[in-house]
Amino acid sequence: MSIAQNLLDIKSSLPDNVTLVAVSKTKPVSDLMEAYEAGQRIFGENKIQEMTEKWQQMPKDIEWHMIGHVQSNKVKYMVPYVKLIHGVDSLKLLKEINRQAVRWRKNINCLLQIHIAEEETKFGLDENELDTLLNSDEFKEMNNIKIVGLMGMATFTDNQAQIKREFNHLKKIFDALKNQPTTQNLQPTTLSMGMSGDYQIAIESGSTMVRIGSSIFGSR
Repeated sequence: MSIAQNLLDIKSSLPDNVTLVAVSKTKPVSDLMEAYEAGQRIFGENKIQEMTEKWQQMPKDIEWHMIGHVQSNKVKYMVPYVKLIHGVDSLKLLKEINRQAVRWRKNINCLLQIHIAEEETKFGLDENELDTLLNSDEFKEMNNIKIVGLMGMATFTDNQAQIKREFNHLKKIFDALKNQPTTQNLQPTTLSMGMSGDYQIAIESGSTMVRIGSSIFGSR
């Protein structure tokens, strides 16, 4: 199956309200261009250096999403062009994104990453940390970032009931967040959950954005 065909099959199975991020990390520009020619315009990368190199080489109507864990000292390299940062998991990181956004006179959209998996290795905030961050004076004074939603990853397991439970938990947190008064820097509309192995379950649980790599580009 070609990349274009894989993309077509996946897109035809997604509801209209779900955005597809094609996860292109480690893939060559030629593969990304095949997806681009088939109509894909949103690509997700997990390393800033690799994403920057691809941004430099590829058409400028592409939306670049940073989906991996972000190191504060690398933020400056992607601020000129990044469209959405998925994995924001600390106030410290948010402050650096805001600082660089001010420098570039830009506004940067971010998703806060919530820890929902049973694995200890996954990054993310718990509910208390989320509340503390959003209610902090420092967050309220950040004028160059906008929290547009949440992101989370389920446990890597074949247990579908567990995956569904974790996604439903994140949806509950997202719904509570949406019920808070919106401000200039808090306007949650996006729930990013679901990857190649579990995106159907994620959509059933209310995901509005899925991050799919191997089902489009083949395994790494």
